[in-house]
Amino acid sequence: MICYLNGRFLPLAEAKVSVLDRGFLFGDGVYEVVPAYSRKPFRLDDHLRRLQDSLDGIRLANPHDDAAWRERILRLVGEQDFEDQSVCIQVTRGAASAPPLRDHPFPRDVAPTVFMFAQPLVTASAAQKAAGVCAVTAVDNRWLRCNIKATALLANVLLRQQAVDAECAETVMLRDGFLTEGAASNIFVVRDGVLLAPPPSNLMLTGITYDVVLELAAAHGIPHAVRPVAEAEVRAADELWMTSSTREILAIVKLDGAPVGAGVPGPLAQRMDALYQTFKQQVMRA
Repeated sequence: MICYLNGRFLPLAEAKVSVLDRGFLFGDGVYEVVPAYSRKPFRLDDHLRRLQDSLDGIRLANPHDDAAWRERILRLVGEQDFEDQSVCIQVTRGAASAPPLRDHPFPRDVAPTVFMFAQPLVTASAAQKAAGVCAVTAVDNRWLRCNIKATALLANVLLRQQAVDAECAETVMLRDGFLTEGAASNIFVVRDGVLLAPPPSNLMLTGITYDVVLELAAAHGIPHAVRPVAEAEVRAADELWMTSSTREILAIVKLDGAPVGAGVPGPLAQRMDALYQTFKQQVMRA
């Protein structure tokens, strides 16, 4: 596979980053993941806007303008030999070249490290969508700037591993009695025919798919509300979904071993997935 590193396109196996890079030493960087269907990036402007927000959040100047990012991303996608792709972008504060080589304050006059690679995008299969998945809950013990898409994801890794250990697809996180998000997804709740979503805040990272779901709900007259969602509402949900750029919309049918609603993907999940697939095709044809 061909990747991009600091101005060069080269085989992934040949890409090298300094061991002094602050992304390695401190997790001092941000990332973005852009799905590309049939080699066409999905909602690229939105992803670049979120990348800018993350860079602003860690006080790191954007190394490229949108036009330059777009050119590099499109070329990277074109270099691969697979059609549907997940494009991973990472920008770190770079590596100090003079002492102190490892120090918490920002180093002066250091160029950021820009790395991108693509891997095959594998979304949920029809069988998985029809069956749904299970999830577990956990206390959201992450830091208070979860709206920054930071590379320091150890807390998310540990929380997601709890789901893997339980042979489930996701960990649903709760903080002070309210829903925040999944370890690697956003979470939606359906109660009495109303779609509920936690509001954007510093305690969660709102996904591009999260935005699309709410846009589709508004466009198609689906009752919805963006408001704090209590843990009791999560556990009493008629439907529970996880959404992300790679999972798209996937119903959670069992939570902590108990069935969610009827224990099968609900009608609103099926309707929203159909709307999402239609929307995605329209965007790709535009």
